[in-house]
Amino acid sequence: MFKKNLKAFSTLFLIYVFLLSIKLISKGAHFLGEDFARKLISTTSDPFVGLFIGILATVVAQSSSLTTSLVVALVGGGTLNINCAIPIVMGANIGTTVTNTLVSLGHISWRGEFKRAFQAATVHDFFNILTVIILFPLQLKFGYLTRISLFFGRLFEGVGGVRFSSPVKILLSPGISFFKKVFIENLSFSESWTGIVFIILGLAFLFSSLFFLVKILRKLFIGKAEVLIDKYIFRNNFLAMGLGFLITVVVQSSSLTTSVMVPLAAAGVLSLEKVFVYTMGANVGTTFTALLASLAVAGEGRTAALTVALAHLFFNLSGIAIFYPFKKIRNIPPILAKKLSQLCYKRRYFSLIYTLVIFIVLPLSLIFLRELFIK
Repeated sequence: MFKKNLKAFSTLFLIYVFLLSIKLISKGAHFLGEDFARKLISTTSDPFVGLFIGILATVVAQSSSLTTSLVVALVGGGTLNINCAIPIVMGANIGTTVTNTLVSLGHISWRGEFKRAFQAATVHDFFNILTVIILFPLQLKFGYLTRISLFFGRLFEGVGGVRFSSPVKILLSPGISFFKKVFIENLSFSESWTGIVFIILGLAFLFSSLFFLVKILRKLFIGKAEVLIDKYIFRNNFLAMGLGFLITVVVQSSSLTTSVMVPLAAAGVLSLEKVFVYTMGANVGTTFTALLASLAVAGEGRTAALTVALAHLFFNLSGIAIFYPFKKIRNIPPILAKKLSQLCYKRRYFSLIYTLVIFIVLPLSLIFLRELFIK
């Protein structure tokens, strides 16, 4: 009995350290890149460039919620127009998946775990990338998301601003406050240096917590607990999708919600298909933050801000409508994730190349080429 209680306590502690590590990395990125992300977004004048700026801004800030909330605020203030804002939101959906991929790299030393973790992380990449490939041309040509968002936005006219505090943020805030006090108040580090230290600490906590967490999860979930998760908690797709949605609404971070599934997938507790459906729900849940932000905007810019927030919602709902109903189409992102993870299983260094190219090199190159072409 004592051993079981110790394992349960150890699991909860490691999950807390794991979540804290992601929050430290995110907070460190905020210190280093929030102003940069704000300036980057506010200077966008071309929808195509906006798409890739959305990816970069989210990678730098390590938070799609921050990016979309910034976009909503800038649109509400008249600094950014809707036609550029919606592509940025699309890009943010791709940029937010980098957290999952980074978490999966924590398993890179163990081939079997890494293969399962990497495909569970990158299925989110492929789903969002393919959804952008389909919907971005429709938005450019017909204003698909703008039209549908303006229509439904009328239903929210007169609704007042709402605030919501994530319980996970409340639980993690003492840990973040402690490190801020140590490095900023006691050691007098600048925000930039604190950001660097936070990222280093976050990565150290991430790799160490994952190492022990997967070992404990594998022992805990072999047998009855594994059956409980597979047959009851994730017993069907609708429940898995709903769970992803609800947890993300409460946590207010799809990065945290989906990253928690990576160690479970690495331990062999959850199948890729169930992780994928759960991810779809998380994608919709993350739009809640931007919707709240838009309802807090006052004055003439409120309609535009609400339109952008709803565009984020309908982008993710449209992605589900395209991929979920038919099994052959629904299997495309998991198949691509499996093929990529198989390649990275043989050559693990390729996973680092993939991450750098998709989230940094490609967006920067395309922005440069687009600006060059326009000039």
